[in-house]
Amino acid sequence: MSRPLDGLLVVSLEQAIAAPYCTRLLADQGARVIKVERPDGGDFARAYDTRVRGLSSHFVWTNRSKESLALDLKQPGAVEALRKLVARADILVQNLAPGAVDRLGLAPADLRAANPRLVTCSISGYGPGGPHAQRKAYDLLVQAEAGFLSVTGSSAEMAKAGISIADIASGVTAYHSILAALLHRANTGKGDHIEVSMLEAMAEWMGFPMYFAFEGAPPPPRAGAGHATIYPYGPYATADGMVFFGLQNDREWAAFAEIVLQMPDMAADPRFKGNAGRAGHREVIEPVLVEVLSSLASAEAMARLEKAGIGTAQVSDMAALWQHPQLAARNRWGEFGSPAGTLPGLKPVSGAAWEPRFDPVPALGEHTQAILAELGIAPDEL
Repeated sequence: MSRPLDGLLVVSLEQAIAAPYCTRLLADQGARVIKVERPDGGDFARAYDTRVRGLSSHFVWTNRSKESLALDLKQPGAVEALRKLVARADILVQNLAPGAVDRLGLAPADLRAANPRLVTCSISGYGPGGPHAQRKAYDLLVQAEAGFLSVTGSSAEMAKAGISIADIASGVTAYHSILAALLHRANTGKGDHIEVSMLEAMAEWMGFPMYFAFEGAPPPPRAGAGHATIYPYGPYATADGMVFFGLQNDREWAAFAEIVLQMPDMAADPRFKGNAGRAGHREVIEPVLVEVLSSLASAEAMARLEKAGIGTAQVSDMAALWQHPQLAARNRWGEFGSPAGTLPGLKPVSGAAWEPRFDPVPALGEHTQAILAELGIAPDEL
């Protein structure tokens, strides 16, 4: 069975999350990904924690289906070996410190002179040039710079995302940009260079609040687990727990008022027409919602919401997500290898005609000897 990216060779000078997540997505679809690591510890994400049978949770998540090549790039022979490998590659991804690849003599333009079909992708915090080009850029810092923290949290306190959202945004942006460059190469025969900035990737994802605050308008307020502009939307206490639901339009509001609140007069009230009308009269609607829902058991509240056709959800913790009945029913779990043995994982999305790769997480330097042999290099030459 063939996969969309079978036959493509990706070399990655990567660490942390952004670049490793990008290249794991490429590996999922069949690309051969060679991860170049320092011999003395490798990608520092290997040591973030030991929660997966001694392995790092971040590393297990982002480094499946790769090969690990340990090279000390302070040694000229190792750099030459890397250059020889890149000369065979289709894609080079890197998220080293700004200027590091240039100092190694691996500038994208120079590499493409030797390999014109090479697609290179550099991921950095702020992009080359500009006043922030040399600044360190960790996920939280980019969340702050991109305005994400200003719209996330409660009215009393801002909050960061519970996942590395800036890293993920830049990794996904790099992934789809590389796919676009491959399509362009198929048409032109030429490679290209892509610059992905974590700040710019997050700024794109911040499009709604940016336009909501267009030309100096007030930004959306921090609304906790609710929504800044859509109402009603979010969590509500019941007599024995909590329900989450959201309304999108007047049709749903009418059903909600009649079936859930059992107050059809509210459905016809002209003050509550349109989302803007409901959001503008929260002080009238909110006490009614709180009173009705807090008098109902969660099961009864859910039954009324579902009868009304209102979107609802339960709050899953991580244990519940591992056991989610929908993921199990769709056979979305698989197993892959690792230095700690077989592990479960969510299978990548694929087409109907192919199965994604689901290969092991590599140990540090696990494939060094084999890759050097492919290049005709003896280890002592390094």
